[in-house]
Amino acid sequence: MLGLKLATDPRWVDIAESNLEEILTDHAWCEQKAATNAITIITLNSQYTDLVTELLELAKEEIEHFQMVHDIIKERGFTLGRERKDSYVNELYKFMNKGGSQIQAMVDRLLFSAMIEARSCERFKLLSENIKDPELAKFYHELMISEAGHYTLFIGFARKYGQDVDVDKRWKELIDFEAEVIQRYGKSETIHG
Repeated sequence: MLGLKLATDPRWVDIAESNLEEILTDHAWCEQKAATNAITIITLNSQYTDLVTELLELAKEEIEHFQMVHDIIKERGFTLGRERKDSYVNELYKFMNKGGSQIQAMVDRLLFSAMIEARSCERFKLLSENIKDPELAKFYHELMISEAGHYTLFIGFARKYGQDVDVDKRWKELIDFEAEVIQRYGKSETIHG
């Protein structure tokens, strides 16, 4: 369904488990950034009522996820650390078309967002199936389902409003680019790292 070319090595879960405070902090900030991204898309494309409506809901859900992760951090006696740089996302951002039409820019931002959700979904699935902590396994299973829905939402809007763009071709290009990028990751206790 997700179409990712390269799966994460399952040993990444061992790395994540080795420092739960770090993976949870990184995850919390990923959720905050996802909410911010949804609001940015709304800001740049406010003329599309259905997109605004759906992304407002998505932004609220992402903030709820941020709060859920923060609650787990507090329950475990950890502290939410400072915001983390997400090198994976920053590399994907370089792929986005910065010129062209407003529609092309919107489609690229939606596909960029879908890709991040797809990779997050894949990582959450891996955590849910392999982490030894039953509470976190259940939590990541629920979030995996949510991320899959977000992926579908972003792809759907790209196809709906990208009639003048070859969305499938652009998505394939992004999948190929992401496969090159992700090869450098999976070695740190971060969601995308």
